[in-house]
Amino acid sequence: MTRRQDGNAQLRIIATGMTVTGMTVPLEIAASFRARSRGLLGRDDFEGALLLTPASGVHTWRMRFAIDVAYLDRDLTVLSVRTMRPGRLGAPHLRARHVLESTAGAMARWGLCAGARVEVLSRGAHGRAHEEAHDGDPFQGL
Repeated sequence: MTRRQDGNAQLRIIATGMTVTGMTVPLEIAASFRARSRGLLGRDDFEGALLLTPASGVHTWRMRFAIDVAYLDRDLTVLSVRTMRPGRLGAPHLRARHVLESTAGAMARWGLCAGARVEVLSRGAHGRAHEEAHDGDPFQGL
């Protein structure tokens, strides 16, 4: 199994329902315990998405703004999406292996819904996102 690392990447939304989008958004990866614990705490706003991995649930205690939360399975298929106001505890999703967070309303703008597929694109040496070959691990090379 590949060890995942904190860092920046791009999130590509492959398909939402019956629509193939290919839309990409900036992605911050929180793989260490420290980065997952901090999450979006202490921030006033956030552009893009934050991927907590591994994770199956989140809370919004001490958050300054409402967030969208998408629970992802091991293949990065969206299991469910919900909006959470500050001061809430989200029940863990049993099949979730990763959690994607963004500002409230962002996932609806992106068309992200249950059944959608996403992909993590690593950052190249010149800041451009590129695909990584992955044999069953959507984070290989990150």
